[in-house]
Amino acid sequence: KSCQTGTISTAEAAVQSQTSRDASVQTDQSKDAVQDFQQEVQVDYTSLLSFLQRVEDAVIKELNKNWRSRAFDGFEVNWTDQNETVLCLHTLSYPEAQDQNLQVTSVSWNATGSVVACSYGRLDAGNWSTEKSYVCTWNLDRRGLNPQRPDLVVDVPSSVMSLAFHPSQPSLIAGGLFSGELVVWDTSRTEDPVIWRTGMTDDTHTDPVYQVNWLPDAKHRNHCRLLSVSTDGKILVWREERDGRLALAEGFAVVAQQMPRSTQLKKFAWGEAAVGVTSLSFSHFDPRVFVVGAESGHSLKCSTAAETLALHWTGSSVPLRAPADFAFSPHGGPVYSVSCSPFHRQVLNLFLSCGTDGQVHLHSMLQPHPLLSLQLSKKYLFCVRWSPVRPLVFAAASGEGNCYKCFCSTGEVHLFDFERSSQKPALSIQQAADERPVYCLEFNVRQTRLLAAGDATGTVKVWQLSSDFTEQGPREMNHLEQLASEITD
Repeated sequence: KSCQTGTISTAEAAVQSQTSRDASVQTDQSKDAVQDFQQEVQVDYTSLLSFLQRVEDAVIKELNKNWRSRAFDGFEVNWTDQNETVLCLHTLSYPEAQDQNLQVTSVSWNATGSVVACSYGRLDAGNWSTEKSYVCTWNLDRRGLNPQRPDLVVDVPSSVMSLAFHPSQPSLIAGGLFSGELVVWDTSRTEDPVIWRTGMTDDTHTDPVYQVNWLPDAKHRNHCRLLSVSTDGKILVWREERDGRLALAEGFAVVAQQMPRSTQLKKFAWGEAAVGVTSLSFSHFDPRVFVVGAESGHSLKCSTAAETLALHWTGSSVPLRAPADFAFSPHGGPVYSVSCSPFHRQVLNLFLSCGTDGQVHLHSMLQPHPLLSLQLSKKYLFCVRWSPVRPLVFAAASGEGNCYKCFCSTGEVHLFDFERSSQKPALSIQQAADERPVYCLEFNVRQTRLLAAGDATGTVKVWQLSSDFTEQGPREMNHLEQLASEITD
């Protein structure tokens, strides 16, 4: 009585299958039955064509109606099970490094998303320069994974301060050392994994290398160059040579006297030209634009297209240029991490920064003052990363937080979702006890539910995020634009 369509009469005139009966089990089937089954099905193509022609207009009409409908705007099909909790999947460590009280200074996922690597070193007091350290990798898809026995351990004579897997070659990983050197290891070579290194030359950094990045080589397709960042103020780009050497291709230097005039660093004397660079992140809409975090507390907008030479910088095999063209309002202490939004929309052009004042700043590259300042910790924030899949989500690693069970101090991973609140984290995960900081974290771009975080206890924890943090809601980019405009107004 109440159905949407009129009554449809049907009649079964023919079927594709042949008449059959069960004669025996499948493995003991007769030859005749096999032949019947393999007979070609006869199709009346003339009748089929006639049917398609009769229904064509009605089908096209319905398709056009559905195409114009906005009922499912922003809806994405999710074929995976919903996971409403954040779980610790793995707790990884290398006992020998922990016996030396070494800390996890950096983590990185390889190109497949199945291997996580960490570097061991020191970010607190200690004999950094002479202490032996390690790079360790674990394949999380490997059967019989032993969380305290890495698949590969590379001995390194100096603390490893930063780490980055190659974006497309899963076995290549680059590291920046306390000594100022850069090294590239091939994890598929267990005997001698070192394939390139800078060595100690006039071009080598004179301070620890706090970040390494792989950059696409504009001149050679499918090739990458290495970029390194150090507190000596230099940002250097390296090319691979056939003799296993990394040679300097181009370089930049952040100099106090060449900072934008509105934010000149007056505390620097003329003889102390270098501004220590601690972190770097490239824009995702313009490959020439990048943001650096500095020891001065500033975040600086820079460009690889800069042509002005850096003042008072000699001794380098290539001329060093001054890249900074805009400075943002500073933090209350050194900036430890910056992260540009990976979502393409130039009107937003956002990035995050964090540092020793325990704040995260949300910035637009178009104005000096932060859109939002969030006090996430009473102590240092060491790392901030924008989610690769949710425009409104980011994660930050802190030096302290209060455990809800015993009120002791713990290192925490904060997950922030602007859709829920623009003032406080959606979730804070306790990772390291006894006031031991979380130093580094990285989202997994391939397996987007995984987040790796390394801490001062020498432990890497792999967290599985809930669907709340990994599935983009309808019009999420519009929400971020609206949030940015509301804050600006």
